Amino acid sequence: MEVILRDDVDKLGVRGQVVKVADGYARNFLLPRKLAAPATEANRRIVEHERQAHLKKEAKLAADAGDLSKMMVGVAVTIRQKAGEHDQLFGSVTAQDIADALEKLGYTIDRKKIHLDDPIKQLGEYKVTLKLHRDVSCQIGVNVEREE
Repeated sequence: MEVILRDDVDKLGVRGQVVKVADGYARNFLLPRKLAAPATEANRRIVEHERQAHLKKEAKLAADAGDLSKMMVGVAVTIRQKAGEHDQLFGSVTAQDIADALEKLGYTIDRKKIHLDDPIKQLGEYKVTLKLHRDVSCQIGVNVEREE
């Protein structure tokens, strides 16, 4: 069965692409979840219109993320935590802690956009990557200090 993808599907294709899939896969997975539409001429026009609207929206989001990235150059946050003798934290600094510290500085960043390989468990200075958009990312400084 030929279907037009209405959204990006892993290992299958991208939005607006016409792909040939098994009938059961289309009927039981793609169509009920509105990830695809049957490849008729009317649906091709509708999906093309949706794709154009999506591209405009993505371009605006990317531009906004780029502007935010330029504003955040040089931003550093300080987080105070209780620590033991060898600068080992009692607990850890997570993406949510960094998001809260950025909120205090006036930047509203979703914690899911803050990329930490592992939670921070030592005192010190760290560079943390913010993935603001698929194509836009920036780094900020995170300084973890001992709470007195």
